[in-house]
Amino acid sequence: MVTSASAELPVNIGINELLEAGLHFGHQSKRWNPRMKRYIFDKRNGIYIIDLTKTQFFLKQALEFLRDTVSAGRGVLFVGTKRQCVGVVGEAAARCGQHWVTSRWLGGTLTNNRNIATSVKRMRAIQEMKKKGMFETLPQKEVSRLRNELSRLERNLLGIANMSQMPGAMVVFDICREAIAVKEANKMGIPIVAVVDTNCDPEPIDYPIPGNDDGLRAIKFVVAAFEAVILKANEDAARAAAELEKKRAEEEAAAARAAAAAAAARAAAAPASASAAPAPEDDARAKKRGGARKPRHEGKPASAEAGAAPDAAPPAPPSAPAPAE
Repeated sequence: MVTSASAELPVNIGINELLEAGLHFGHQSKRWNPRMKRYIFDKRNGIYIIDLTKTQFFLKQALEFLRDTVSAGRGVLFVGTKRQCVGVVGEAAARCGQHWVTSRWLGGTLTNNRNIATSVKRMRAIQEMKKKGMFETLPQKEVSRLRNELSRLERNLLGIANMSQMPGAMVVFDICREAIAVKEANKMGIPIVAVVDTNCDPEPIDYPIPGNDDGLRAIKFVVAAFEAVILKANEDAARAAAELEKKRAEEEAAAARAAAAAAAARAAAAPASASAAPAPEDDARAKKRGGARKPRHEGKPASAEAGAAPDAAPPAPPSAPAPAE
């Protein structure tokens, strides 16, 4: 749900701005998905008109989700391979430090990431060869083959080359065209934010934004809103990380000072305890003197001791020997 925090969004999302961007235009009435009925306002001249109040609500909801995702340190993957999205989406994603796919969605990008990592490793290797000038020492035919391979790999993988883990969200433009990407994201449990037109099925989308996904102005407006929110979230996350690092450094410095003070206190207490303890020679002499003294009862005569003791019984006479048989 949209909370009061939506007022803190760094973009102005009003009905007039949405209207000027052309987000209210849908597809022809004969090309529509019945599941989009709840987002449709009216039909004019055979074209469905999208309810911009719902567009505004769901767009703010999606922006808050992206802000929270980026603030938590998770990445966002932008997917838009249609002609209107290629330049706009890729440049915006690069500016805000996120991942993007604008050429072609490679099957298994999310579900078979091991093969994608192998291709990225190959792209890095060719880039390193080119950087070191190894192309000049190879045959021209081999260099041409490597250049073509590098161009293909960079076109398909450059936007996801640094994606070391699964993204926290995926932003899709035209979910009908990017059906494979949507299925992979659903299988991997990645939340999807998407602009859904009147010919789309919004059920697989976690954060649907009803609106025109074909117009260039509409796409630029939505992409600019996403970019502004993500940049602001990056700044907040960096500020929070800096404050946390500063607090950790202060705690470590305080712990070091406390340890140094405790060590100094122990060092100061050591001489005092050493002076208070008796010397080993004095202790030995004291033990020797104590062992030379005799107890008082040792000097008394034996008669006194015998007198003090009770009279002992006389010894019994020896028994007579047994008679011989």
